[in-house]
Amino acid sequence: MRPPQTAPAADHLRHAAAALSGPLIEVLLVPPDARRALSSVVIAEPYDEPRPYDEALVLLIGARGEAALRGLIAAGRGGATAVAVRTGADPEAVEVLRRAAAELGLALLGVSDDARWEQVEAVARTVVDAVRQAPDVAEEAADGDLFSLAQTLATLTGGVVSVEDAANRVLAYSRSGDRADEVRRLSILGHACPDAYLAVLREAGVYARLRAGEEVVEVAERPDLGARRRFVAGIRAGDRLLGTVWIQEGPQALDGRTAELLLGASRLATLLLIRHPVRPGRDGGLREELAAGLLEERVPPGALAGRLGIGPDCRTTVLGIDLRQTVGADGPALELGRARAAGIVAVHAAAYRRTAVTTQSDGRLYVLVPDPAAGPGHTAPPRPGASPGHLADAKLLTWTVELVTTLRRHLGSPVQAAIAQPAPRLGDAPTARRSADRILRVMGRDPERTVATYAQVRAAVVLDEILGLLAESPTVHDPALRRLAEHDRRNGTELCESLLRYLDAFGEVKEVAAGLHIHPNTLRHRIRRAAQLSGVDLADPDQRLVALLELRRMRAPARLP
Repeated sequence: MRPPQTAPAADHLRHAAAALSGPLIEVLLVPPDARRALSSVVIAEPYDEPRPYDEALVLLIGARGEAALRGLIAAGRGGATAVAVRTGADPEAVEVLRRAAAELGLALLGVSDDARWEQVEAVARTVVDAVRQAPDVAEEAADGDLFSLAQTLATLTGGVVSVEDAANRVLAYSRSGDRADEVRRLSILGHACPDAYLAVLREAGVYARLRAGEEVVEVAERPDLGARRRFVAGIRAGDRLLGTVWIQEGPQALDGRTAELLLGASRLATLLLIRHPVRPGRDGGLREELAAGLLEERVPPGALAGRLGIGPDCRTTVLGIDLRQTVGADGPALELGRARAAGIVAVHAAAYRRTAVTTQSDGRLYVLVPDPAAGPGHTAPPRPGASPGHLADAKLLTWTVELVTTLRRHLGSPVQAAIAQPAPRLGDAPTARRSADRILRVMGRDPERTVATYAQVRAAVVLDEILGLLAESPTVHDPALRRLAEHDRRNGTELCESLLRYLDAFGEVKEVAAGLHIHPNTLRHRIRRAAQLSGVDLADPDQRLVALLELRRMRAPARLP
């Protein structure tokens, strides 16, 4: 039974086309109104008897150029979704095939003369399986490089990481120093897992479990073979095992979330092995670019939705992360820290939710967390006794706190994260991003605070916006308070600060006096003096409110974006 489709047919087709495009295959046509999904790969010849090709990518062998036209037509009439054919060097023949494919509603892929059909078939089956069963990882990669991914995972878990392909050849690994055990050392030197240890793994059924489904498997230590305890997860595309990611325990215990992080890293490694079956390389990070474009309102939501395998009406939560790196620090060091943080966040996000995507914009990191289970405008029922306004999902809030704690530990800077109100639709993500930015601006006044939701700082955010509007309107102010501030500057007094604290505390004289370390009578004298010099009538609620806003605005630091 075929797994249910999680994205429109056209989106699945575009996922597959993007993943297949490369030196072997050129995408010549993708119908914008495609209606058929893509679920299998079939090999056919132009003169085969007519047969069903339901939702298949047909590899049309045995002919090239216009000689393949008959087979292309038969595939289209048989219900195929796409056809791959050697087009030949004649541009007119290519145009004939393209027109025929367009009339039949087929996607057309041109296969290079240098490509072997068995090579094309292997890549095509892997890509189709990945897009059909896991569209969210079809365009995913951590930093576009397996070595970067391995090092990020090692940093997060405290272990020693290696990545192997399906033939147990070592493709990438983290730095290990003196923490590597004998099996790890032999694997790196020989570029493959030692045969003796492979035999132990097979006998224990490790690979059978990895082939059976997505699972993190613990492998006990084997002192006789020089092997410490390990965890392993499969790099999967559909039901195919493309490779494995390993974490070897060093002298120190692994992080408590190692299994979860390993699972996230294995998902991020999928596309690197799909698009580069022999030797991994770098990916353009299209998902991250589209996410940044959406947040900056340069890219329509449908473009990112297609890459994530979700609908554009999917409710999405936006997290903003400010690394709070030291301004004026060495430029390369800042960039290195930001890249390191992006890798950490990407692994955590993939572990938390398959469709989560991490991107950067204006020096900040953002995580988009779609919730396919919630339709547009969906809101969870409030918990008993909960305050009004947005309450972040408890699991998401806990995850964000753990993420920020990890970033602070590894970066050594007071990282802060903001959880915006959920965007009813993916297209509302730019508004949510602005909300996250406002929360982060307010949080900047309290470096000890790690995470905040809109509900937790709602009043502070609204007040910050009001003060910002006042600052942008210099004609809207109370000259009486300006005169009082000028008196403080000339005489070295603290009447403005005393009056502000008095208004903030709702007139609680003893509390304010204690905070200022003065006698209550001294405070009362200051308040009477402030009222006399400014002319503010503190018995008038309107004048009290204006005075409070004016004093807050004068004390507020310059507003950062």
